[in-house]
Amino acid sequence: MEAGEARWAQTYPWLGTDPVPTAPCTSPEIYALEVERIFKRVWLCVGRVEELPEAGSYKLKRLEFASTAALLIRGRDGVIRAFHNTCSHRGNTVVVPEGPDVHRDQCGQRKAFTCRFHAWSYNPEGELVGVQEEKRFPGDFCKERYGLTPIHCETWQGFVFVNLAETPPQSLTEFLGAMGEHFAGYPYHELDFVFTYYTELACNWKIGVDAFSEAYHVNTIHAGSFPGTFSTGLQMVKLLGDHRTTAVCFNPPKEAPPVAALAQRKARGSLVENVAGTMLPSSINDEGRDDFSFELSVFFPNWLLHVAEGIWFTHQFWPLGHDRCLWEGKYYVRAPRTHSERWALEHAIVLQRNAWLEDTATMEGTYYALRSGAKPHMVLHDEEVLVRHGYHVLDRYLEGAG
Repeated sequence: MEAGEARWAQTYPWLGTDPVPTAPCTSPEIYALEVERIFKRVWLCVGRVEELPEAGSYKLKRLEFASTAALLIRGRDGVIRAFHNTCSHRGNTVVVPEGPDVHRDQCGQRKAFTCRFHAWSYNPEGELVGVQEEKRFPGDFCKERYGLTPIHCETWQGFVFVNLAETPPQSLTEFLGAMGEHFAGYPYHELDFVFTYYTELACNWKIGVDAFSEAYHVNTIHAGSFPGTFSTGLQMVKLLGDHRTTAVCFNPPKEAPPVAALAQRKARGSLVENVAGTMLPSSINDEGRDDFSFELSVFFPNWLLHVAEGIWFTHQFWPLGHDRCLWEGKYYVRAPRTHSERWALEHAIVLQRNAWLEDTATMEGTYYALRSGAKPHMVLHDEEVLVRHGYHVLDRYLEGAG
């Protein structure tokens, strides 16, 4: 790119080029609107079908912003359903979170789901099937009326989504639109060996999403982990309804250090290696670039999906308040078949983990500084077009037009 080039502003002039207000990153009042007009109304990704492999398999996903937890269960008919984790009797939790960290996802398998308070029990389809001393309830008491409260649940490409609205404004297919078509056809299920990281951050959820939505920071923040590896210029930017995606490409390749080179020969686990595409659908890298590394995308509001040859990974920022969020990072590769492949994957994920630590290390400082009110606006670089688009979509939802 030449200095001063504003190609994305020219491609998407309707986004404008004005500075963007910082208030959405700090305001409790705006956060309250986001909860009601966005997080309680749009489709949210909460897991993978592989986490629920058989009848009675469940996943407990805490949704702090809505003061609830989604209980995902695969029924005996194979269908994955979602329910509020709330007993129909006195409102106690049906599946009790285990361990000291309430935000950690919990998976397991049960034939029945029994509330520990008064032993009301439910089958994997969420129906009430057992009531202690049932005859002592009023004469018109009927178990069929008191199943678990359902949450709208649909799947796309093996990803499980929920919608907390009483009546969702759109189906999942409608909500994803062209973005769903763009990322369809990738063999996500074949790459099921996953490394998972999560932590609570003292910042607004959008600060986290924004930090992963551009490559302008690569030469500074990742100078240690990925020195000169990736170009800071985005390629093939596509703004698809509420969602956005782009390609991140390599700089001219450099010789890898000896240990890294050996690891890259043993297993496909590192993004820094440029390999020929065999599993990418035609919609990914549709220009056929030789320097393509991975697709970086943001599914509104809080889920990022990254796709590469032999690797896919996600980031998700769950709001815990206007000033706190939960970051979850997951990195998927093909399962190792040998000890040397396992070593190679461990080497790759250490490098990736370090890069994620470099990214997340900026987020709390950003929030702390913005909270002062010293900077009411942020001035966005042309390569931060995905960040600008995110606030454009956010404004539309906050105005009630989402």
